[in-house]
Amino acid sequence: MKKALLISVLLFTLLLTPSSIFAQGMMGNWTSSSPSAISDDHTAREEQEGKETWEKLQSKQIECKNLTDEQYGSLGEYFMGQSIGDTQRHALMNQMMTSMMGEEGEEQAHIAMGKRLSGCEPDAQVPSNGVGFMPMMWMMGGGGNPMMGYNGGWDNMMGWGGFGFGWIFMIIFWILIILGVVALVRYLGNSGKSVKDDKTPLEILKERYAKGEIDKKEFEEKKKDLA
Repeated sequence: MKKALLISVLLFTLLLTPSSIFAQGMMGNWTSSSPSAISDDHTAREEQEGKETWEKLQSKQIECKNLTDEQYGSLGEYFMGQSIGDTQRHALMNQMMTSMMGEEGEEQAHIAMGKRLSGCEPDAQVPSNGVGFMPMMWMMGGGGNPMMGYNGGWDNMMGWGGFGFGWIFMIIFWILIILGVVALVRYLGNSGKSVKDDKTPLEILKERYAKGEIDKKEFEEKKKDLA
């Protein structure tokens, strides 16, 4: 049972600090990166273009059928920037995506985001080599702003009928928390039993007598038997 308790403690430790371990370990420390080393001007420009396209889409100045892939890509950049909440971190995220998926894959991923989160094409295909990147993106954007009122939200971008990676991680998190608590309760319960089992027969007899389970005559007789 000590092993079960140790596992529970480790689970709690890992699960309570997933963001700092996963995000900073994979992406590096945001604050340690020099602004001059990160070209975020391009990202900021695409975010602005995406914002303008989104505003026109909402005001009915343009329709989904008239949007180009380039415009969808800008929409994806805008939505992603809103989720992360910081242009510099967004630029770093894009660099990570490019290193994992290639430049074309990174562009296709943003196009898919734009199509899905704008509601124009909710079932737009996410590049297969980009699916593994989505959980990290969800974690990094967890504290960001919601997606501009789009009903589908970030989870719909992930696919699977709106049941996205975010919900999957949350469910797994709570399952592990519950298992950890159950293991801890069992350990504590069995520890109490072990203490009780370690008592000598005479001590147990004295406890029974003190509780009134046996009278003095029976106590003395059993005491003699134990002696």
